[in-house]
Amino acid sequence: MDIRQIDLADRKQVRDFLDLPFRIYRDTPQWVPPLTGDERLRLDPKRHPFYRHSAAAFFVAYRDGRPVGRLAVLDNRRYNDYNREKTAFFSLFECLPDPESAAGLFESACDWAQARGLDRIEGPKGFTALDGLGLLVKGFEYRPALGLPYNPPYYPDYLERLGFEKLTEIVSGYLDPGFEFPARIHALAGRLQERRGLRIARFHSRRELRPMLKHLKALYNGALEDTSGGTPITDEEVKAMADQMLWFADPNLIKIVIKDEQPVGFLLAYPDISAALQKTKGRLFPFGWLTILTELRKTDWIDINGAGLLKEYRGLGGTAILYSEMFKSVVENPRYRHAEVVQIGLENDRMQREMENFGIDFCKLHRLYRKDLA
Repeated sequence: MDIRQIDLADRKQVRDFLDLPFRIYRDTPQWVPPLTGDERLRLDPKRHPFYRHSAAAFFVAYRDGRPVGRLAVLDNRRYNDYNREKTAFFSLFECLPDPESAAGLFESACDWAQARGLDRIEGPKGFTALDGLGLLVKGFEYRPALGLPYNPPYYPDYLERLGFEKLTEIVSGYLDPGFEFPARIHALAGRLQERRGLRIARFHSRRELRPMLKHLKALYNGALEDTSGGTPITDEEVKAMADQMLWFADPNLIKIVIKDEQPVGFLLAYPDISAALQKTKGRLFPFGWLTILTELRKTDWIDINGAGLLKEYRGLGGTAILYSEMFKSVVENPRYRHAEVVQIGLENDRMQREMENFGIDFCKLHRLYRKDLA
């Protein structure tokens, strides 16, 4: 067994890193391949905005000359500066049933992190705010929503053997559009909007949506205020998020909360194209883009994947407005028959209980792990 930090200029080593999941999940019908272009971009320091402020290393485990495991480790300086920490993230972990290779990968990643002065490692956490979090520990029978991690059941055991401990857990849940959402919540949301001078901006085309995306940075970073564990996004990262939103979005599913013509909150939902990515193996070319465009028009699944309010609008009923709009997003278009609410932190017990009362079945659980570096 041989652990190598790959040279990102070496095409074969990069291909070994990127191709490994296709071997691991070739007999797993639930697995959804990532967009191959996005995956290559993560390994391109000249093009990916993460590398403007931070650094990463990528490791591959080889056995008898064949790749059997991989791991990325990140030094996200913006995260550490914002949270006053010295924390490394691990990401993109994949491994065949080979605990020795997994141990070697994490030993190399921890050595890299310590050499940079970092004193703990946690994850899985990705490069941007759009990357899903955690290892799947419940819900292996379900196909993941777009961008959510999926992994074999033995991964958590590998980490726990190596001394990693649970940091937090995140749930995702199925929302039945046939559920009768409490009319009193819709009525409360309406009264709150009127009382506080709020309105919901709705969009019917990408042309209408585009001008609003310039506010994404202020909205996202403002929603982080007085919270921990987040990372403010940069202008380049906002552009990448906006481009992705415009590519995948159904404008009717994007809701912006407005006060005095200024955005103060948001609710993001997208048509789920996981089935198309399974068909195309994540490739856009030569004809994968056509399959994906077709799926965008016909899919009856949506993913509700992002909501936030500026600090002064949290509480006092602001959450009721987001709940109301979330359910409206599901039922307003009869085409959508299924919805998934993606990755709600379990530390927010009240929100989880409220959502369960509103008919959401939290059937998936992801876990983040942490380990101190001696």
